[in-house]
Amino acid sequence: MAPHLEEITPRNFETAIGIRVRPGQEHAVEPVERSLAEAYVHPPGVAWPRLILDGTRPVGFLMAFLDIDWYGDGSVRRSGLWRLNITADEQGRGYGRFAVASVGAEIRRRGGSELYVTWHPGADGPEEFYLRLGFRKNGETSGEQTVGVLGLGDA
Repeated sequence: MAPHLEEITPRNFETAIGIRVRPGQEHAVEPVERSLAEAYVHPPGVAWPRLILDGTRPVGFLMAFLDIDWYGDGSVRRSGLWRLNITADEQGRGYGRFAVASVGAEIRRRGGSELYVTWHPGADGPEEFYLRLGFRKNGETSGEQTVGVLGLGDA
C-alpha cells in the first residue's frame, strides 16, 4: 500500500497522539499533542495537521503552516512544514520524504512556490535529512532553529 494523509478527526485523534519518535529525538520535535494544541489556537486555515498512514498503519504525523505572517509585521508571508514526527520503528522508510512532498504539493495547490522548514541544529537533529531533500539554509534562524527553504520547482 502507498502512504497517504488523513485529516485529524475525533475518530483518529487517539491514534495521532500515540505517534512517538525515537528516544533521544524528543528534544528536536514537539509531541503531537502540542502540535494539535497549537493548531487550535491559530486562526483557521493556518495549521494543516495530518496523520500519515501506510494502508491503515499509522506511521507519522505532519503539520504544515500555511501563509503565515513570518515576522509578525505583514512584510513576509510563508508556508512550510511546521512539524514532522515519524514513529520510531518506521523511520528510514521514505515516510519523511513523502510528508515533505505532500506539504509541497499542498503549498503549490494554494499557489505557493517555496516550502520553509526549521530544525534544531546538531548531530542528532534532522539537518542532513532536509539538506538531502534539497532544502538550503537561508541564513536565518527562528529562535534557536535553522531556517531552510526548498523551491517547489525542485520538489
